[in-house]
Amino acid sequence: MSQDTDLERYGYTQELRRSLGFRDLLVYGLIFMVPIAPFGIFGGVFQGSGGMVALTYVIGMVAMLFTANSYAQMSKAFPLAGSVYTYAGRGIGAPVGFLAGWMVLLDYVLVPGLLYLIAGVAMNSLVPAVPVWLWLVAFVLLNTAVNYLGIEMTARVNRIMLVAELVVLAVFVVIGVVAVAQGKGRGFSFDAFYTGETFSWPLVLGAVSIAVLSFLGFDGISTLAEENRESARAIGRSMVAALVLVGVLFVVQTWVAAMLVPDAQALLTEGDPGGTAFYDAARVAGGEWLAVLTAVATAVSWGFANSLVAQAATSRLLFAMARDRSLPRFLAKVHPTRRVPVNATLLVAGVSLVLGLYMQSREDGITLMSSLVNFGAMIAFLLLHVAVVVHYVVRQRSRDWWKHLIAPVIGFAVLAFVVVNAKLAAQTSGLVWLGLGVVLMVVLLATGRGLRLSGLGGTEEEK
Repeated sequence: MSQDTDLERYGYTQELRRSLGFRDLLVYGLIFMVPIAPFGIFGGVFQGSGGMVALTYVIGMVAMLFTANSYAQMSKAFPLAGSVYTYAGRGIGAPVGFLAGWMVLLDYVLVPGLLYLIAGVAMNSLVPAVPVWLWLVAFVLLNTAVNYLGIEMTARVNRIMLVAELVVLAVFVVIGVVAVAQGKGRGFSFDAFYTGETFSWPLVLGAVSIAVLSFLGFDGISTLAEENRESARAIGRSMVAALVLVGVLFVVQTWVAAMLVPDAQALLTEGDPGGTAFYDAARVAGGEWLAVLTAVATAVSWGFANSLVAQAATSRLLFAMARDRSLPRFLAKVHPTRRVPVNATLLVAGVSLVLGLYMQSREDGITLMSSLVNFGAMIAFLLLHVAVVVHYVVRQRSRDWWKHLIAPVIGFAVLAFVVVNAKLAAQTSGLVWLGLGVVLMVVLLATGRGLRLSGLGGTEEEK
């Protein structure tokens, strides 16, 4: 049975273009997570983990694999666009799906604006003659044009950007290893994995709550379910593969950087308020040119590559919710030739531009947006794990205890720890956003305008 036929069983027609294979999905997930993501937050994770930054990323990767398992199980059951909105809605109930989609929107809608702002600030520090707002506008226009041209164009750009990021990473690792062998930095050691003087589980797990955020984005692969030309299993396999690959890259680069930190004690006690700790380590390894290279790579990967796929994922989520009339119907419009959700793509661009420009005018703009970005995703992931148990164990009477009960419960527990240890500002703002979602859900239920998912009785591929 073709996926198009399967889609029709859920009451939908195939509108998006199925042109992506496993490799495209894998590249998409890698770009979304950014293979060089630790460049920008290395100092914070180093301080929070007592220097055991590589261990923190190992634990973070293992923790997120449980969430990837839940995504893989639900993507097989419901091979539809919409990510956690679809999975929670069909796995538990339409109102829960709406709230899951609403909460993950807090992450998806804010992420592009945050990335544009960070990249604009970074580029302005390198080219002061060009103001932050102009960099921001340029990144928004470029990404919107690429996404508008179609998912194939986005996929081609993703492959080019991934190669560029991996080349920069390889240059840093090779030069860094040579520098350590020459006696630069703190010398060869495994302190980044274990330091007896500072190790404690509360300390490491507290840092994991920061490092886990580097892995967010693998879930964006699920928004491309209706553009996947292979079997539904390709979604889950590409998620797991992307997580493992990027996790290994995170561990290697942070281990090398930890050995090159010029003043580890100062970083532990004073932190990294300027976000330059990784670039300082690169400077020790190769000089000023390597510090500049890693800084520019960070700006371009966040402002172009990462925000490109973030915009694509967000537009697919809006498309799926609008198709079910949980959001305004005009967001479900698909371009007749490009086969992309054109109105949703343009809306994401507009919101990102307005948010970025506004936050750029605030001194605490980046900090404020950062505190809000991930709380919504964590809540949505919690609902995802519940959906796996309800759909498979309760409804389907599955006896695959590991995939459908134990792994989701462990994943739920890890994410609950992250939510509880989130900053108070993020908790408060996240709960306010949740409250707005509940009000909107009540309005939709009262007016009968939404929260109806078609084809709930459709046949599912679950084996």
